[in-house]
Amino acid sequence: MIVETTKEFLDKLEQLRRRRRAVILAHNYIIPEIQDIADFVGDSLELAIKAAEAEADVIVLVGVNFMAEVAKLLNPDRIVLHPEPQAGCPLASFVTPRMLRSAKQEYRAPVLLYVNSYAATKAEADYVVTSASALQAAKKLSREYDRIIFSPDRNLADWIQEQVPHLEVVPIPRHGHCPVHEFLVSKYYVMRAREEHPNAKVLVHPEAPRDARRIADYVGSTSQMVRYIGKTDPRGEYVLGTEEGLAYRAKKLYPEAKVYPVTPRAVCINMKKLTLDKLVWSLETLKPQVRIPSEIAKKAREAVERGLELVGKKPK
Repeated sequence: MIVETTKEFLDKLEQLRRRRRAVILAHNYIIPEIQDIADFVGDSLELAIKAAEAEADVIVLVGVNFMAEVAKLLNPDRIVLHPEPQAGCPLASFVTPRMLRSAKQEYRAPVLLYVNSYAATKAEADYVVTSASALQAAKKLSREYDRIIFSPDRNLADWIQEQVPHLEVVPIPRHGHCPVHEFLVSKYYVMRAREEHPNAKVLVHPEAPRDARRIADYVGSTSQMVRYIGKTDPRGEYVLGTEEGLAYRAKKLYPEAKVYPVTPRAVCINMKKLTLDKLVWSLETLKPQVRIPSEIAKKAREAVERGLELVGKKPK
């Protein structure tokens, strides 16, 4: 079939979705066209839970590759599609399994691993957390431990350290970061956004550097930012200090609010590699499928489940 119009394209996608009995899960940073047709849009924690609860035959994870791995870890017997395998995550590449093994030997502490990591690395972790669950998990562990290892985002580790000062948080590696949050949600861009939108509340992701977080009105994950808008003033004005795609999501949920990205330059190129045509092709061919070696998958799945259970989010 030759697709000649947008309507034909979307009709074909809907036909494939029904025929494959597929569910489409998309991250908050994905392009608007996919957010509009996805069965669910959310952050990493929400996607992990939805993936675990999915009843479809096919799960299409529209996000970067570690997110597709998590969907497969929690659904080992289902087909999980990732329409663009080249959509990687620079932050996830900062840490390796060997680095975690060495850190555990040196510091003798549990590993709280950020979900922005690959399956082989997750297999070495004690708990896997997201930006929405990391602080709660660290607080719980602080009741039993004086020290934890956090990997791979140094800024998120620093934010946890600020919030739980009696707990020593060791970042592994010392320089791990998300390039978008490190360089485009910096103090400079936050200050400039405040000047451009003086009446706006500024909400910043914990992956941003400390000096940017400290001049924000609120620090939270993407889902927490969206909920903050709804609870504070759905008609208010907000600057979102994270990848620019979240602004579309927030404006769609709260059409009367004025919502701006901290800078339109805050773009995750890897997230934008996921497009509608790739989604259609993936459902049509059932490729590329996510596959994880069984031994790695078992250990990584257990770490993800322990992380969800630690914060009371383990799916039913």
